[in-house]
Amino acid sequence: MKLLAISVGLPRAIEVDGRTVTTGIFKEPVEGPVYVGITGLAGDGQADLEAHGGADKAVYVYTIEHYHFWQQALECPTMPYGQFGENLTVQSMPDDRVHIGDRFRIGRLLVQITQPRVPCFKLGIRMNRPDFPRRFMRSGRTGFYFRVLEEAELSAGEMIERISTDPIELTVQESMQALIPGPKQKDVIAKALRVDALSQAWRDDLEKRLRRLSR
Repeated sequence: MKLLAISVGLPRAIEVDGRTVTTGIFKEPVEGPVYVGITGLAGDGQADLEAHGGADKAVYVYTIEHYHFWQQALECPTMPYGQFGENLTVQSMPDDRVHIGDRFRIGRLLVQITQPRVPCFKLGIRMNRPDFPRRFMRSGRTGFYFRVLEEAELSAGEMIERISTDPIELTVQESMQALIPGPKQKDVIAKALRVDALSQAWRDDLEKRLRRLSR
């Protein structure tokens, strides 16, 4: 596993269908070391702090293998790093091989997966495809968020080491079934709620979903 690129971007206002939308989804790769703190990367920001950012969603991660899938699926041969709004573009960390709660060391930075990325309409703006968020969510290739356990500077090219695997072993890919109606939804929600490292926002949402499904 390897860190290929670090991308940041501050919120900007853009015109979409005659209205102004403020979004931080436009990220661009940066050179040199970047400090990664408890609430995110230096030079980075989010427009909607209720849906993005915070300690449980400090760093968004997307793997290059998913880039290859979308390049073929969308017939788009080139995509710059940061295309999906991620902070870290990595290698060999697809959603079906990492788990909520796994811990990783990248250089001196210690991080932990807290939840998958749940796309909103702004990803559709970024991709210039209004239907893309729904397609993205159902693809099993959403990427995930890190919680920062030990702050440090980070540079592209550093190797990534898995320090521990969460005992529940709920993959990021499987966890998305908690949001998709079907025979596995209730069981996946229950499994996710057993993960101690699950983000508080996702825990609250899944508890509400489970109550509704149990009526």
